[in-house]
Amino acid sequence: MDTLSYKTVSANKSTVDKQWVLVDAEGEALGRLASKVAKMLRGKHKPSYTPHVDCGDNVVIINAEKIEMSGNKWNDKVYLRYTGYPGGQRSTSAKELLAKNPAQIVEKAVKGMLPKNRLGADLFRNLKVYVGSEHNQEAQKPTVINLKEFK
Repeated sequence: MDTLSYKTVSANKSTVDKQWVLVDAEGEALGRLASKVAKMLRGKHKPSYTPHVDCGDNVVIINAEKIEMSGNKWNDKVYLRYTGYPGGQRSTSAKELLAKNPAQIVEKAVKGMLPKNRLGADLFRNLKVYVGSEHNQEAQKPTVINLKEFK
């Protein structure tokens, strides 16, 4: 029996098959959308998944302004940032952030579900979020994915 045939195949940058995927955020719950998109960016839905390699797909999200949040999260959810100065903690509610930059709500949710290291930063660069139904990735011919059927 040849023992070499049972070796685990580990993907690398040259053997990874990356696709372009289009996701419509209209009517989707923010957390459920973000967790599924993070799984696609990471590549965990592929049989060739390798933890230390960027083997996920490039994801384009449209209609970021039409996401939904349950309960009273539009008023109660708070995004914190720090200016770097004493007493410089600033807070923004989800409703204020939706009015200012709706794409940033989706970006923050997805980024929080990615690894906090260099690989996570590389994976985050594979995400494009757009307000409205128009996007700049027509040349890549992204395939439309229905998140309700995606596991």
